[in-house]
Amino acid sequence: MHVIGAASYKDRVSAFDWTVVGAGFTGLAAARRLAELNPNDTVALVDAKPVGWGASGRNSGFVIDLPHKFELDSDDPDRLNAILRLNKQAIADLGGHVSEAGIDCAWSQAGKLQGAVKERGTGKMRGFVQALEKIGQPYTKLDRTEVQQITGTDFYSGAIHTPGCVLMNPVQLTRGLAKSLPKNVTLFDGCPVTNFDRGSRGFGMTLRSQGVTFELTTASVLLCTNAFTQEFGFLKNRIVPVITFASMTRPLNDAEMEAYGGQLDWGLTPADSGGTTLRMTQDRRLLVRNQYDYAGQYGVQDPDLDPIRKKHREAFDKRYPKLRHVPFDSSWGGVCGLSRNHVSYFGEIAHDVWNSSCHNGVGVARGTISGKLLAEAASGRSSTLLKDMFAVSNTPSLNPPDPFLGLGVRARLKLAAWESKEEV
Repeated sequence: MHVIGAASYKDRVSAFDWTVVGAGFTGLAAARRLAELNPNDTVALVDAKPVGWGASGRNSGFVIDLPHKFELDSDDPDRLNAILRLNKQAIADLGGHVSEAGIDCAWSQAGKLQGAVKERGTGKMRGFVQALEKIGQPYTKLDRTEVQQITGTDFYSGAIHTPGCVLMNPVQLTRGLAKSLPKNVTLFDGCPVTNFDRGSRGFGMTLRSQGVTFELTTASVLLCTNAFTQEFGFLKNRIVPVITFASMTRPLNDAEMEAYGGQLDWGLTPADSGGTTLRMTQDRRLLVRNQYDYAGQYGVQDPDLDPIRKKHREAFDKRYPKLRHVPFDSSWGGVCGLSRNHVSYFGEIAHDVWNSSCHNGVGVARGTISGKLLAEAASGRSSTLLKDMFAVSNTPSLNPPDPFLGLGVRARLKLAAWESKEEV
């Protein structure tokens, strides 16, 4: 992989056979696969931010193998098994890259807990078990004491452990994947696209870096831009950008670890989707994720994090009253793309323009495999997995315009928060 220095951008026009826009998990997988399938072609990988700075580096570090949340409500076992095959291949691919490139990202096949607090959560958990049995996936039921032995808190009445999920550090993983890309990939990160149009011989893009603009031309484009796809003129008013928030402590010292009393290296997601995600990392940090907001402008300003951080503190202190004194080391948000009909888009969205987006909150696995398969489709390949991807994808439904969309999303989020208040 080549990285073009900012000083060399001036007066430069670069021509590439392929350009991938978006260097998150989807774009990284797409660029890698394009380079592998077309070793004599040149591939540009472009991102507005440095690798690891966007949503892919801001998740909570779960690579989930199972169909997620609303997908499990499907009565179609063929669809569920297709999603399962896609996710498992994504995990296998990522694990292979981590091993081959020696990526230090705390990669761990620890599985995942799904925890419940009160009756609403336990009811959701029973539905989760029924869905697992429907597709023949293994699980282990844990009672309050067993959950406490792992998590160090008696806050949860029980949990389901599933073994296929992988935990990792998302920033280190994305940056490691970028550093290990094939040599025929050129990375332009920290370079927002300010203009995109079709010419007589392909596409032209204007990129900007540190106040300098330069041109890039390309024959084919793969848009791995998730919620930002709308800014390129595609899927307009079909993606709902929602921002999720997390806070993480500094590493616990020895005395705090004794007071904590649980294990290292586990992750828990809530049985009720409005609840709290919890993690203990390998380096002794506890992470709390809850609170959601409509991200009409794709983000929030730092002062807006103060009430979010307060809610995280409340959730943390309820679970770990003996660790009330432990401060949060950082708080952040990340934008994900949702659709009102819960589907993802995959395919050729215009001639020589390919897109995978709207992964509905499970972008690590779904993004990774869809990026790889998008490159295969654009390169004229076919496979069983590609057929699976087309089968489980569709067009996100049309949204009402703002301000009605924002008002509706925020109202729905407030209702979900009220319904799930005992699980937070």
